Amino acid sequence: MADTRSTALAFAAENRAQFRSKLEELIAIPSISTDPEYHHAIERAAGWLADELRRLGATSVEILPTAGKPIVWGEIPAGAAATLDKNSPTILVYGHYDVQPVDPVELWHSEPFVATERDGALYARGASDMKGQVMATLSALDAIRSAGPLPVNVRFLLEGEEEIGSPSLQKSIDQYADRFAADLCLNPDTGMIAPDLPTITYGLRGLAYFEVRLRGPAHDLHSGIFGGAVENPAHALCDLIAGLHDENGRVTLPGFYERVRELTAEERDELARLPMDDEFYLKQTGAPRLYGENGYTVTERIGARPTLEINGIVSGFTGKGAKTVLPSTAMAKISTRLVPDQDPGEVRDMLSAYFDAFVPPTMTHEIEVISLGPPLITERDNRGNRALAAALEAVWGSKPMFKREGGSVPVSTYLERQLGVPSVLTGFGLPDDNLHAPNEKLDLPTWYRGIDALIHFFYNVAAQW
Repeated sequence: MADTRSTALAFAAENRAQFRSKLEELIAIPSISTDPEYHHAIERAAGWLADELRRLGATSVEILPTAGKPIVWGEIPAGAAATLDKNSPTILVYGHYDVQPVDPVELWHSEPFVATERDGALYARGASDMKGQVMATLSALDAIRSAGPLPVNVRFLLEGEEEIGSPSLQKSIDQYADRFAADLCLNPDTGMIAPDLPTITYGLRGLAYFEVRLRGPAHDLHSGIFGGAVENPAHALCDLIAGLHDENGRVTLPGFYERVRELTAEERDELARLPMDDEFYLKQTGAPRLYGENGYTVTERIGARPTLEINGIVSGFTGKGAKTVLPSTAMAKISTRLVPDQDPGEVRDMLSAYFDAFVPPTMTHEIEVISLGPPLITERDNRGNRALAAALEAVWGSKPMFKREGGSVPVSTYLERQLGVPSVLTGFGLPDDNLHAPNEKLDLPTWYRGIDALIHFFYNVAAQW
């Protein structure tokens, strides 16, 4: 295995241009999942990935229909067998091929779907999140296959709805359970702390996302004629939103913290070792100062404490100039990030009870659930993480950092709860990659090292299992 590992690593070094070219092909497909106008691009991206799995030697490939966007599935057996080798471990590779919208497009310095290199980074929508991570994995497998048969069975679950909360995924995992059965899931949808600090994520926050709408009068009114006689939905919504936090940055929903798993002293010490202090986040955000729940460090607040954020507010006239209007409606998008052992459904009920209790009788309201996703916590010393830690150390020359991620990747919890498949979480994006924002980028030197690390990972799993 040592010889084939070296051969695979040499192939990766010699074929970086080819790997990058493949990534640029996938990036060029504008697979925006939230906009129905891009339906055909979603189909094209799924078809492109299916063809790529066939090129890599998958013996079975399917584009699985779901209630929403399709899942690309395939499998490559270990060794030279035509079917999965029962004596070898099976790794399920997770990824998503959908991307966020590019708005505001005028802030991009180059075309969003034309990969453009500047200062060693590749700029494009999806370059980091997560087409770059998907293609790092496929490139690693390509290199391993160049040296001989795969040392492990590999299956794929490549979805097209992650950027809209994976609404079809939970049912699809049940529906296609036999295709996703595995010993371990490799999920490269997180990232690194810095280019010289390889990272393994062992915890993810869940997500419960809502749209709240208030309605007062039947239509917009003249604010001079009716102001003072009809309550303004925009005023009411702002009051309600302001009441969702107290002066210490804590969420005020009754019961919100009851299930929150407290950090142990040992875990707090480990998180304190991460080089992500206040200065780190001030530099990343450009904010004049930080904010958050009293009694916790910024690293703890982001990875291990729940939050409630207002993601957008719309009401009344927002164009240039003046229009003296009393709006008939007001809308806010509200997201909560949840930690073990919080339940997204219970948080939905808490938010609903809050608005039921405090929306004034002068108006009506409704709450739409956009997505609900559970949090995740894994054992830092499980077999998958040990294989990955050794792989990262082999490439970077230093032991990886372990961190809890503030974002959400619901698939990991679904796979563990529904199929008993644990996940290892990594990725080679960086904090300044502008995820979901204009000028998203991928640091190419880090990406190439990531490919090498994944080569080591697949061999390590075979050796350690």
